[in-house]
Amino acid sequence: MISFPTANIDAAVLGLGIDAGGTQTRWALAGADGAIVADGAVEGLSALQMSSAAGRSTLHATFAKLAQAVLAIGWPRAVVAGLTGFGGDDVVLTQALADLLALQAGDVTICNDIEIAYRDSFEPGEGYLVYAGTGSIAAWIDTDGVFHRAGGRGVLLDDGGGGYWIAREALRQIWRREDEAPGSWQASPMAEAVFEQLGGSDWSLSRAFMYGEDRGSIGRLALAVAASADIDPLALDILQRAGQELARLALALTARHGPRPVVLAGRAAQLHPAIASAMRAALPASLTMEQKVARAHEAAAKVAVKAALRRL
Repeated sequence: MISFPTANIDAAVLGLGIDAGGTQTRWALAGADGAIVADGAVEGLSALQMSSAAGRSTLHATFAKLAQAVLAIGWPRAVVAGLTGFGGDDVVLTQALADLLALQAGDVTICNDIEIAYRDSFEPGEGYLVYAGTGSIAAWIDTDGVFHRAGGRGVLLDDGGGGYWIAREALRQIWRREDEAPGSWQASPMAEAVFEQLGGSDWSLSRAFMYGEDRGSIGRLALAVAASADIDPLALDILQRAGQELARLALALTARHGPRPVVLAGRAAQLHPAIASAMRAALPASLTMEQKVARAHEAAAKVAVKAALRRL
């Protein structure tokens, strides 16, 4: 998927921004004036894939697909990439992306995906970003550039309110009800939607899905929960509790660093209005909250082109 917001692309200086999450990796190219000239998306990826040979191979293949799409449009002079699961320097990852784009390693900056998402919403010190994608995290970058977080510990440990959490809660509730009353799923629109996505109602399918699929695929099951929330009280309850989980993250940062405006972003947060409404209700009235559609890949592209211009 590639789109071209402008008809004429000035390829003299381009900056590439990448926002890699568990379900999708979005990219954008910015021109010297900061305008986005093209964008697109490939499969999701995570820096955590670097821990295994199979994961590294998949990650490299995804980056190669992205690089092919980008280079078909123009050659970026600098890259800023935000990757979910990124926890520090990774020379191998940086060099791999540089090689695919015919750049020097010094032209590529890799950071956590939440850092670039934050800069899409706030200047350092301004407010708190609560981001709900496959996982969930709250972030604040202070005026000294120090990154502060609440949550974001990974889907196996927590990440309450994210897509994976919503999917896991749905399957947990469905199968608890099946323990008590076998066949009760047939009276639940949420269970019907979930099982349709899984390909059937047999336990073996749910088991294989939860224990065999990647975190992004599991997170996408939250779409079925959201689709049934208006007619299934159990689905609505899960989404409302997701909003409360996200509010907890904002309140954790508020308790540590004082009240500041809150922005809610991320694809999971957009699944259903109940999520943002429940989050708003769980926050003090004095704390301002705004929901926005994150364009972190575009923010990263603009940072990248500025870096490229500085090197000229």
